[in-house]
Amino acid sequence: MNKTTLIKNAKLINEGEIFQADLLIEGEYIKTIDRSQSLTDADQIIDASGKYLIPGMIDDQVHFRDPGLTHKGDLYTESRAAVAGGITSFMEMPNTVPRALTQDLLADKYKIGAEKSFANYSFYMGTANDNLAEVLKTDPATVCGIKIFLGASTGNMLVDKTEVIEEVLKYSAKTGLICTVHSEDEQTIIDNAAKYKAKYGDEIDIKYHPEIRSREACYKCTKNIIGLAKKHKANLHVLHISTKEELELFEAGEIDSKNITAEACVHHLSFCDEDYATKGNKIKWNPAIKTSEDRAAIRAAVNQGRIDIIATDHAPHTIEEKTNSNYFKSAAGGPLVQHALPALFELFHQGVFSLETIVQKTSHNIAKRFKVDKRGYIREGYYADLTLVDLDSPWTVDASNILYKCGWSPFEGDSFKSAITHTIVNGLIVYEHGEFIAKPNSMRLAFLRN
Repeated sequence: MNKTTLIKNAKLINEGEIFQADLLIEGEYIKTIDRSQSLTDADQIIDASGKYLIPGMIDDQVHFRDPGLTHKGDLYTESRAAVAGGITSFMEMPNTVPRALTQDLLADKYKIGAEKSFANYSFYMGTANDNLAEVLKTDPATVCGIKIFLGASTGNMLVDKTEVIEEVLKYSAKTGLICTVHSEDEQTIIDNAAKYKAKYGDEIDIKYHPEIRSREACYKCTKNIIGLAKKHKANLHVLHISTKEELELFEAGEIDSKNITAEACVHHLSFCDEDYATKGNKIKWNPAIKTSEDRAAIRAAVNQGRIDIIATDHAPHTIEEKTNSNYFKSAAGGPLVQHALPALFELFHQGVFSLETIVQKTSHNIAKRFKVDKRGYIREGYYADLTLVDLDSPWTVDASNILYKCGWSPFEGDSFKSAITHTIVNGLIVYEHGEFIAKPNSMRLAFLRN
């Protein structure tokens, strides 16, 4: 007989509504949602009085570094940190070592995920200039999507052959597979970098990072890839939007009818270029964090529906790799999965986002866009991937509570008003009040595509 768990007295945030209810879990699934709150019997009971129950975040963009870059992080450490942050599923990028450029190498990553991951998992198939035959074998029912790097970043996988890009977009249109892109124009970046190197040498101040990885580079590339996606009726998802100009290229409204969607990341919603003075290389990302005006525009676009999804782009590096004084050798990217939801709830406290919007952009819309099977909502018959949040539980990020393998966070020293108290993955309480209380029972994500 399946074990039952009863969550009593929670406020559920789901499908644009906040309401009081009891929720019964049986085995891996949500069995009953009872608004009358009359449920009493279960093998274990959680009193969630004063807390909010949300569907666990599905993070559609992480770099967990397994295999080959595990000195930075690995699927065990980073998925564990994700679960502590209320993330119950993730989709991981292909720029590992070796890069996931063949179906066999992609299968190897799934094996590692099955062995190590605390959260449900899927892995993107990577695109290169010379692996098109392998990309076109990708199974739309079992793989989250295809990734194209249109700008060079960590683990350089730059694709600059238009004919390859167009064939991948055609395959996306045919199969329903999502084609995700890192969108920055490489030649613009090369030209900008040469100018700054001629002026300052290798020790370029981090404040110039958004001028090297410029708004022009982002806009030019994003406009071009959207044009190609429209031409081929592809399912295009543009990752980590960083400029106000790019937002004009996306339609406002609900995600259901869109073939072209956009994502914002937590760092572009939380920081701006003024923060380089205090946080330095710790907030060096590609695309770069830009101005407060860009941040305000991206926040507004989330509320307008021009931005459809919020993700992390979690990308850990050792502190030594991040703080190298040589601009060209200091790594871009940083760890975020443990702190993403607390940071977003901080924006709720500041009046930027509603609770319903946070849940829509971190769970519902990812499930819709990627057609994830039975996840992303609090619904009877769906997998019980759930997160309990206390909106009035202040805490400060410091070295003693950071779970990333790299041991640091761009939020280190910052305080949050909200805390994740419980994370439930496939019906099992994995994380409770700062402790991991069960071995993971994670699953490979499945997708409802033709």
